[in-house]
Amino acid sequence: MTSRRPDSFDGLGYRGREDPAYSGGYTGRSFNNSSSVDLQQWVTTPPDIPGSRNLHFGDRTPQSETVPAGPGGGAEDTQPSAPPAEQLNRFAGFGIGLASLFTENVLAHPCIVFRRQCQVNYHARCYHLSPLTAMSVMYNVTKTQGPKALWKGMGSTFVVQGVTLGTEGIISECTPLPRELSHKWNPKQVVGHLVLKGLTYVVAMPFYSASLIETVQSEIIRDNPGILDCVKEGVGRVMGMGIPHSKRLLPLWALIFPTVLHGVLHYIVSSSVQKLVLFLLRRRSPTKQPPDGSETVQSMLDAYFPELMASFAASLCADVLLFPLETVLHRLHIQGTRTIIDNTDLGFEVLPINTQYEGMRDCINVIRREEGALGFYKGFGSIVVQYSLHAAVLQITKVIYSTLLQNA
Repeated sequence: MTSRRPDSFDGLGYRGREDPAYSGGYTGRSFNNSSSVDLQQWVTTPPDIPGSRNLHFGDRTPQSETVPAGPGGGAEDTQPSAPPAEQLNRFAGFGIGLASLFTENVLAHPCIVFRRQCQVNYHARCYHLSPLTAMSVMYNVTKTQGPKALWKGMGSTFVVQGVTLGTEGIISECTPLPRELSHKWNPKQVVGHLVLKGLTYVVAMPFYSASLIETVQSEIIRDNPGILDCVKEGVGRVMGMGIPHSKRLLPLWALIFPTVLHGVLHYIVSSSVQKLVLFLLRRRSPTKQPPDGSETVQSMLDAYFPELMASFAASLCADVLLFPLETVLHRLHIQGTRTIIDNTDLGFEVLPINTQYEGMRDCINVIRREEGALGFYKGFGSIVVQYSLHAAVLQITKVIYSTLLQNA
């Protein structure tokens, strides 16, 4: 894997062998000098999980502490040790990032299931624009079909994410399209990067359709699919084999434009909002280091949370702004698949999906004419529940880590 560190990265205080000060530490300088301390105290980057990046530049985490020499006065008396507070500092961002990912992909999955069912249910009279009505019907579905009904299709969503990441990596390695943009980007690199994203969405599109069906299919008439059934169904739809579909099934080439449009716009909006929010947060409360170089609990938390909050705000803005387009996209993907969903008005019955849209433009016109402008926002209350839950978990995690660090 290609390193993400720029050419000018020096290990946050670590000096390479080509630096004259490096060899000087061995020949004529003692390790007690301040220049030699820099060689022993350097910070490594934690795993690339949101929230785990080492944002507090300039801080040093000692790798070992020198204890007073015993009677023997030998080198064996020096043993590596790390205070509990420093160990918590190292893994605080890692744990906070894992909590964010767990909330986004596991705890919030019932909200995603209900939102998609509302979006494809053109029969629904209740649009569930309020989170209270959404939670009420979600409770009825759980009471009737069991808790498993709201976590269906979760395995296939991870498969789609894996296919997307793998496809993006393969295309970036086989083509000159950049997977990431450098700080000194130009319009050509931006266009190439967006083309890479678009090609990735095209490859993952049939698997996304299969995952969508598993997510909205009612648990009453649904078998227990395996994790890899999403892959089998996606390949079968490309090859024209597998479960028989109705004549109203739209061909994959007709789904390319709305799929790529939604994916690219979602990426542009989320990336732009994330960079803007992160810039404003760092400008509003810049990281301040104490004169003696020691870390405080609050400064450590402030170093990790701006990036998490920026990512949270970016996903929220992208989902809210593109909610109408997502409604159209899901209706086009589900059409002709003979899918039966739960009745989102009450949560006690099932309904078939029998739409006859000719394409994206026809779907937009029919929704506006028959369901009104609010028809594009069916199930919007579930987004409020989803991101409220996400914000609550982030805040609770922050309080827990702050308490642990203060006790340590």
